[in-house]
Order: sequence, then C-alpha cells, then structure tokens
Amino acid sequence: MAEAQFRYIGKHRRAVEHRRFVLGQGHFAADVRRHDTLHVAIVASPYASARITKIESSAALAVPGVHAVLTGEELCAATLPLLVGVDAPQVERFPLATGVARYAGEWVVAVVAETRALAEDAAELVHIDYDPLPAVVDMENAIEPDSPIVHPKFGSNTIFRRKFTWGAVADDFARARHTLSYRVRWARSATVPIETFGVTCEWNESQQILDVWASIQMPKFPDQLAKALKLPGNAVRVHFDVDVGGSYGVKRGIKHAVLAGYLARKLGRPVRLIEDRLENMRGGDMQGPDRAFDVTMAFDEQGVIHSMKMRAIDDIGAYSGRAPLQLGKPVGAIVGPYRIASVEYEAISVLTNKTPQEAVRGFGQAPTNYAIETGMEKVARFLGLDRVELRRRNLIGKDEFPYLIPSGTTYDSGDYATVLDKALGVVPMAQLERERDTLRSQGLLAGIGVSTCLEPSGGNSSFEPLFNPKNETTTWMDSCLVRIDLSGAVTALMATSTSGQAHETLVSTVVGEVLQIHPDSIRVLHADSLSALPSNSPVGSRMAIMLGGAAAGAAKILKAKVLAIAAHNLGVPLSSVVYEDGAVFVAEEPRRRLSWDQLVEIAHRKYHQLPPGMEPGLQEKFVWQVPTGGKMPTEDGRVQMYPCHSFESHVVLASVDPQTGKVKLHRYSVGHDCGVMISPDVVHGMTYGGVAHGLGAALMEKFTYSDDGQLLSGTFMDYLLPSSEEVPNVTIVDHCTPSPLTEFGQKGSGEAGYLGSAAAISAAVNDALAPMGASIDALPMTPQAIWTVIEQRNSGKAGENHAT
Repeated sequence: MAEAQFRYIGKHRRAVEHRRFVLGQGHFAADVRRHDTLHVAIVASPYASARITKIESSAALAVPGVHAVLTGEELCAATLPLLVGVDAPQVERFPLATGVARYAGEWVVAVVAETRALAEDAAELVHIDYDPLPAVVDMENAIEPDSPIVHPKFGSNTIFRRKFTWGAVADDFARARHTLSYRVRWARSATVPIETFGVTCEWNESQQILDVWASIQMPKFPDQLAKALKLPGNAVRVHFDVDVGGSYGVKRGIKHAVLAGYLARKLGRPVRLIEDRLENMRGGDMQGPDRAFDVTMAFDEQGVIHSMKMRAIDDIGAYSGRAPLQLGKPVGAIVGPYRIASVEYEAISVLTNKTPQEAVRGFGQAPTNYAIETGMEKVARFLGLDRVELRRRNLIGKDEFPYLIPSGTTYDSGDYATVLDKALGVVPMAQLERERDTLRSQGLLAGIGVSTCLEPSGGNSSFEPLFNPKNETTTWMDSCLVRIDLSGAVTALMATSTSGQAHETLVSTVVGEVLQIHPDSIRVLHADSLSALPSNSPVGSRMAIMLGGAAAGAAKILKAKVLAIAAHNLGVPLSSVVYEDGAVFVAEEPRRRLSWDQLVEIAHRKYHQLPPGMEPGLQEKFVWQVPTGGKMPTEDGRVQMYPCHSFESHVVLASVDPQTGKVKLHRYSVGHDCGVMISPDVVHGMTYGGVAHGLGAALMEKFTYSDDGQLLSGTFMDYLLPSSEEVPNVTIVDHCTPSPLTEFGQKGSGEAGYLGSAAAISAAVNDALAPMGASIDALPMTPQAIWTVIEQRNSGKAGENHAT
C-alpha cells in the first residue's frame, strides 16, 4: 500500500477530537451561553400557498418577558435577499415570508422572549389571517403551462433548464444494436442529524461586530451573512470552534443566522434560535434531492454501452439556494466509472410549494449513480448477461488513466476492476448464490446486488459558472496557518467548522508528517472568520485534499525556512543539509548538526544568526487552489468539475419477506479506493455511516406530501430512520490508487458509502423480485411498496421497461 512510505499518514491513531467528546466536553451550538440571551420561537404557515393579509401581534407583545414580534415586512426592509444559485433574482428569499407564504412550515413571524418556552407560548397568541392560494406540489405538473406559479415575478416554475450534448450522441445511437429506456425516481430525503440547527448571535455595539456561534457546514457563510445583513465583511465574526452534531451537507442555516443576527442588533441582547425537531423537518430547509430520471442507453450485443441520454428533473421546493447546482455536480461523473463515449444530459430544476431543498451528502451524485447503475442492471437482464460481467466490460481500465469523459472532466486515477474484485472477494459469488438459494428455499425472496460508483472529490466550484454564467467563480481555495513558538511547540489554525470529519486529526497528521514530529504534540485550532485565512468549508469530499494540501504547504514552507537557517549557521550550501526528526545535519558529517530547539531559538531570538533578508519567527500560511481548477466552462458545457475521483463497489445479499415486504441485509461488503488514506479509521467510520445513510434512502426515508402541500412525514413516527436493527455488519476492503494531483496521493472520502449503497441495495431487492418478473424503480423501497408490487405481480399487473 502507498501508505507504507509515510510515518504517520495511513496509520491507526485515535482521533484528536474523541477525547473531548468522550469526556463530555464537546462545545455544540446548544452549549453556547451568553449573558442575557433571548430566545426565538417561530410562527409557521399552515398553508402551502397563501397570501398573508393580516398579522395581529398585540396579545403576544403584551406577555411579560416578550421583547419583540418580528414580521417578514420589517425584516425584508432591513436585509437583502438570500443568494440564489442560478440567474433568477426575481425568486427572492428572506428568512420570514413577506406577503405570501409559499410552503407549509415557512416561517412567517418570529417571537423573541426571555425563554424559549415563553416565546413558544406567546407565539400561540399571534393571529395571522391568510387567503389560501392554489398550490403546486408535483414537479411534473409544475412545469405545465397552466400550473400555479410559485413566484409570479419570475413567471415560471422552471428555474433552470439546459440540455447538454457531449460527443456524437446521434451517431452512436444510430450505430447501436439496442436501446433501452427506463424511468427511476429518487424520493426526497435528508440526513436528519441528531442535532438540529442552532445559532446564537451577539452584537457588540462598541466594536460594531456581530459574533456568531452556529452549527454550520456552509461555504461562504460569513460572507453571505454579512451581505444579507448589509454589514461589511469585517463586522461579522463567525466562531468556527463550535462542534457540529452531524450535518452531511444540510447544516446551512443562513436564514436562521440572518434572523438571529438582525434581532441581536435590533434588541441589543444576544439572541438564540435552536430548531425543535418539527421546525427542522418541516421548515428547516434541509430536505434533499427529489428527482426523476428518464434514461435511454444505447448498447451492442456484448453489452458495451456506447451512449446515454439522461433527463433529470429535480423538485427544489419553494425557494432556490444552491439546490439547482445539485444537478450540476454529476456533470463531472455523468458516465460513472464506465467507457460511455457520448452523453445527452438535460437538467431541469423546478419550483414547487414544498420545503426548500438543500445540499445533502454527495450534492446530487447519489441519485445520478442510482440512475446509471439501474441502467446497468437492466441492460444485463435484457441481454441475459451476468451483471458483474457487464460492468467489467464497461469499466474504465487501470491503464487508461488519466481518462477524459465526454463532459470535459478528466478522471485522475483508478483501478476499478480490482476494487470490484476485492468487494466480491469478501464472500465469493458462488457462496453468495448458495446463501441466496438457501434463503429462497425458506420461502423468502432473496437477491444479490452490486454497484460500482464514483465519488468525485475536491469540492471545486465549476458547477456555479456552468449553471450561472454570471457567476465567474473559478477557485474554491482552502488555507492553513502553521506556527512554531519559542518552546518549539507547533500550532495550526484552520478557518472552518467540523461536523465529524476529524479535521484536527487530519491537520495534525499532515503537519506531523511534513515536519517529522509526532502528531499528538501538534495543537490544531479552529480560528474565527476574522482571524484566519479563507476556507470553503467541509463540503464536496474536499478537506483531505484541500485542507490537507494547505496544511502540508504551510508546513513545507516552515521546513524550508528551518533548513535555510541550519545551512546558514553550519556554513554549508542548502543542498548539503538533511532534515531528520526536526534536527538538521550536514549530509557528509552527521555530527555537525543543529537540534530542533536550537533552530527554533535562532528563528525567534537570534536575528544576527538568520540568513540575510529572512524575517524572524516561524509562522507561515499557505492557500491551496483546487487542483485542475481555475477555468470557466466551455460554451458547450464541458468543464473539469472535480479534480479527484474515489471509487467504491458494493456487494449486498438481501432477503424480502413476501408476506410483509420487509427487507433484511444478510451480507454487505464495500471495496473502497480513496487514494492514500490520511486517517484510515476516520475514513472507515465515514464509509460505514454512508452505507447506513444510503440504506435509509433505499428502503425507508421519504418526506411525503399531501396533494395540498402538507408534510405528512414530519416526525420520526412517519419519517423512518435506519437503526442498529436494520444496518448490517459491513466489511470494508481498502485499495489505493494514489492521485497524482495531491500532496500525498489522497482523494476525498466524506461521501463514501452513501454514493453506492442505495444503488446496490435496490439492485439486491430487484434481484430478489426478478424470479417473479417484478421490479421497483423508485426509492425508497418501503415494505408497503414492495408488498404492493408483489401483489400486483401475483395479479398480473406489473409493468415492463421499454427496450428494442
């Protein structure tokens, strides 16, 4: 393995963060206590679409201890709209509804009081008159000409639509022996972390600074907050040392922070807003992709896929933040790990009267992987080929890297067939088939599922200009500052929050590797947004690449400085000295050396012994640009989306109880290649959690709405989450193809597990249903959905896919 060449990278080591969590000393949003804090409760719209005709708040304001009742009209006049990811300025979004409520659960009024309980009681006294309006809930209906318009000023419910054509699609389809068309549906779900979103804001009048403590995972959060509040950037200080109790993409919270920040400044008191679970589920703007795919694959008799047409329509809900861009990230892996020569991709983002969609783990890649993998399953069944063999015939070969796909992204490295073999090697296929047949003999339906999927990593910004040409962002840099104090101790600063990815462990490991100092001796701190260099936050499986690269860059500058000091004081050329364990010696005379402590003392105290022109002290920063980034998309939409590409292969054995439709996973293995793993235990933890997340999306989790826009699954009675009962033992098998683009060969892994698990689990269930001629092409495959399909098949009503 490539990790063998390193001292600390790739080695098993307890995460630095674990100590404070085990000791109960984590610092979460709910742990923030500021003197004289006021609390916020929300009054939400009961209608999916309604005109707000009157707000009567006098009774609430008369309650002792109530300090304010804030309406959207007041807040709108004092703030700027929240940013929209595409070119649609007429789709204005504020933390509180103004004039019209556009989804059930949208915030209409905020009540501020001495306690949360008091604020909730007073909120019940706020009387709001509504004039209900027609609502549109189904995304296919929303794009019809006579549909109610969610934002009349915009004039359409289609907020983004573009058809991309990459390669000779028409010619490849004309030459293909077969075509197969199908539709799949990925239902709206989320990550539903244990901790809901929380924020505390405090305005310092003397300094004219707004201090913010929040459970965030969001790029450009301080900048967007300042802009919305009409403050200069240096008037907002976001404290990134707040632990985030789970996020997986959804902890954006910009509307929460704008609301709390405005109130803190208005009232001159700290203001705290922490969602309860209902607010989080219904109005927290944390629901994920809600997407339908229409796909046609063109292939030959051997099962080689030559071309693909994909139409993806995504229901983003009532407002647009970055949600439409979740159709953009998949452009960078639109063919998955396969040699598909040409692609037509139509991306359609639609507004409806539902809770707004937000970023969820994978940023739209998991649904696309599911759509592609479903096609591989269907082609194999159509041709009567083994599903694993079909994949082998289409996988990009290890000798073909770097590999350019039709949409303009180059895959950096990989060995997909070997990773697949490793996943299959955990339990040989022959044994899996015997176990499947045993389950079938017991009266169960049973099947085997396989998926082979990519995890684009490195968090580039290329989908922003691709979906909005007015946005010319071409860098998503990250940074790190490393300093060595007079005692010789090393401290690193990063400007980002962390939500379980163990960034302190990452940075200390990387800096320790470069400086050859044990990572446990290195302190890593979360700086605030006014005292550290910029970061684009832990999204897009990017921090091992970006924060790791930045930390390594700063440490390498320091190491070079130490070498220069040593060479100068030893009286030899720089090329003659060797760095080892913090000390520097002359290569030909190892006894001529300077220790770490001596070198540090010279740097800090003995200016007369520094090389001419060198500034004293040991502190350096490094800003790392995304590898392969820096370019705008071409006119036809070709772009290098993400720099690095991890790969995962899942193998699942599942059974289905034909009487109840309940699914049980008996075997689960994952072959995973994310290049060099900086912290293997952290990677394995994220992969295991990702599998559980994908299981939920495949079998259980769905935000269901009534025809009039009411959320029907806003509690854990109705929105089902996987527990230890459903999550199986998972065997993770590692492989390593180092990336040539990164400092140590690392790739991203934060979205691992999730991006392939739903596809594999659905394949296993459909393999179980196959003997009776049934299949399900919509997630989640709930027991009721499975039972219904079985009953339909038993009565001869199951449908067929269109193939020629």
